[in-house]
Amino acid sequence: MSSRHGASSRNMPPKIVLYDVRGHSAQPWMPNIWRIRFILNYKRLPYETIWVELQDVDRTLSHINAPPSSTRSDGRPMYTLPVIVDPTRNPYSPLILSNSNTIAEYLEATYPARPVFPPGTRAVQALFVHFIQEVFSKPLLPILVPMSHQLLPGATQSHFRGGHPPATTLVGPQREMAWQAAREQFDFLAAIMDKNTGDGEGDGVVAFADEVTYADFALCSILIWIKRMDAHDGWARVRTWNHGRWSRLLDRCREYMDER
Repeated sequence: MSSRHGASSRNMPPKIVLYDVRGHSAQPWMPNIWRIRFILNYKRLPYETIWVELQDVDRTLSHINAPPSSTRSDGRPMYTLPVIVDPTRNPYSPLILSNSNTIAEYLEATYPARPVFPPGTRAVQALFVHFIQEVFSKPLLPILVPMSHQLLPGATQSHFRGGHPPATTLVGPQREMAWQAAREQFDFLAAIMDKNTGDGEGDGVVAFADEVTYADFALCSILIWIKRMDAHDGWARVRTWNHGRWSRLLDRCREYMDER
């Protein structure tokens, strides 16, 4: 387990630490972790990444006393990423947080400059992000989850499957049906977001007015997942849908895609 840039020097000011999952390369891909990476970059907060093998998540996070995400049926704590450690306020007692939405709320409250929750949008953004996570992304799971498994290291793949056979990548008519279901969600979301342009407030790309917000980062995190897992087919489709809207959105957020 190591940071891409190594340990921080004792003479350097403390940085926020983001725990992320390692694949075949140290290239981030998990959508819920990308949400936090976007916020850190947007707010221009110094941070570094510690990469963790998936099978080491429980051991690593329990070792640093990270709060568990939930409890298993047998009573044991369950740990998930993302997790951040923020030593910038108190290096001797750093704050450790888990859960994407909890971390997002903390970063906004603690570092209010360059807000990702403009006044009056917090509740609507919560609904938007819930929709992205629980409805919009569901048709993508049978396409992207097997492809994600294949890009994990061998030992991590076995751990992720929990002893079950490898997930089957969709091909032929099944794949086309899955992409059609995904297209319906993209079309629905585009129709909703287009309502912003009718009142002259929006720019036709982002979710609220003309500035990027947490809602846009949640959506761009899904777009990155598609592009990283299925660039030649999946992203080649999505980037042309709805008159290129999703490609324009990803371009709009590109300056906040630092992968340090």
